[in-house]
Parts: sequence; C-alpha cells; structure tokens
Amino acid sequence: MTAVLLASVLAWMSASPAPEARTEVAAATVGREIAIAGGLTENGAASARVDAYSPARDRWRRLPDLPVAVHHALAASDGARLYVVGGYGGQLGGAGPVRSAFVLAGGAWQALPRLPEPRAAGGAAVVRGTLYVVGGVGPAGLARRALALDLKARRWTLVPAPTAREHLAVTAAGGWIYALGGRTSGYDTNLRTFERWRPGLTRWQRLAPLPGARGGTGAAVVDGTIVSVGGEAPPGTIRTVFAYDLARRRWRALPDLPTPRHGLGVAALGGRVYAIAGGPTPGLSVSSANEYLEPG
Repeated sequence: MTAVLLASVLAWMSASPAPEARTEVAAATVGREIAIAGGLTENGAASARVDAYSPARDRWRRLPDLPVAVHHALAASDGARLYVVGGYGGQLGGAGPVRSAFVLAGGAWQALPRLPEPRAAGGAAVVRGTLYVVGGVGPAGLARRALALDLKARRWTLVPAPTAREHLAVTAAGGWIYALGGRTSGYDTNLRTFERWRPGLTRWQRLAPLPGARGGTGAAVVDGTIVSVGGEAPPGTIRTVFAYDLARRRWRALPDLPTPRHGLGVAALGGRVYAIAGGPTPGLSVSSANEYLEPG
C-alpha cells in the first residue's frame, strides 16, 4: 500500500484532554497508562504536575507532584515505574539544566543518584535494566556524552553518544535505542538525522534520514514501527507524521496531526500512538490536546 493510500484510510482521533494545558512535557507509558510530567504552564513557569491517562477508561488521574518543578525534562519507563530526570527549573529562560533524577515507585517519588552532569531537552529510554540519557543540553551547550544508570546498582556511567543535538526524540525497540531529529540551536536549525545504538556497541549507526527535518519533536514505537510526531519550524508547528518500519527500514507518510504541536508528549499503548499537550504555535504556547492514531 502506498503512502498516499495508507494516509487515506487512517485518521487521528480525539481523546479526553489533559487536565492542565502545558508544553515541553515529558511522557512515558507506565503499565496501562500514559504519564505526563512537568512542563511549562501558560505563564512560562515550570510545573511539578504529573498526570496519568488511561486509554481504556478515557480518563485522567492526578499522580504525586514531582519533588521539583521542571520543564524540558526526560522521562522513561521500565513498564512498571516512571523515571524523570533532568530538565530546566524555574521560569522559561531562567535556570539552566539540572542534575535531578527521580523514580515514582510505591505511590511516591524517590531520589536516584544525581546525573553526572546537568541535562535538559534530551531523551531517555530504559533497556534491560539500564536508564539511558541521550542528547540534549549539557553544562556547556549541546551534550557530547550519553549517560547510563544501572537501575539495580544505582551507578551512572558514560556511554557512546549520537550526533550532538537538543529537542530530539528518543525511543527504544528490540534492544536498540533510536534518536530522531532534533536541532543544534533555534528551531531554524532542525535536523533530519536518524540514528540507533545497541548497548555494548562503540558507536551509533546512521539510518535513513527523516523525510522532514524536525526539532521539539517526539516518537514512540507501535507494533514494529517508530512513529515520529510533532515539532516546530520557522513556518510554524509541524503537521507531518512519519512512520519507520523497523523490519523493512523505510519511511512512510501517515495522516497529518490535527493539532500540530511542539514540546508534546508522545507515547504508545494498545496499538495506538498518543500525542498529548504541547505548544500549538512556535515558542511559548500551551494546549491540553490529546489525539491518537492506530498506524496499522
């Protein structure tokens, strides 16, 4: 089926909106829910709020607030626990990236060993008992090192890093970690770069570039497919959605996002990919939109 025909038989659907409109959130799938953590509110302040969405019930519930308010944080899950690390603190354009790391377990946030260096606007993934922190902004601009936390030993180490960039999307599948898009500075420096790495390898591998450059973006894996959603560029927020078939190693077009956004939370659950919250216009803007697609 061609990209054009595929796009014609699929459609994004709307679900219950997020309880609070915000942007630059961190998102991860935890059990049968999707958690949205931190972000920026309409007045540009960092948020400590955490909410969980149940697709089965189409309902939201409030989770315990983060110990610190952050935006541009990184989130990941091992399926049972939610990890939130890094981010910026305070007002937009105020404090630099932070070193905090937390896990939500047993209904309460617990502190993890602090990041070896500050990190924000990157991505995170859990693979085989290790939390990986990839890309983003470090203590002196673009982060040049990737970080790994052994969740059992509670010890950080350094691992190979992809091409340095921020506001990228990071996801994992089949033991591989994938880094998509991003930018080197403002949203006029968006990239099409697409790379992958398996723990134990000495370097990241380049894959077929994204069909369109994007930063401030998100991605999730659905049934053997990486779905790339959202972003911002000089003309505006990015509508186009692309899917990468992991087995065939090729891209195809999916239907455009009805509410184009950047800084959104992207997560997959039950054969669907969800795009939640984010800014509908470049710069500081917020929304509570919750839209989903079944890529097939």
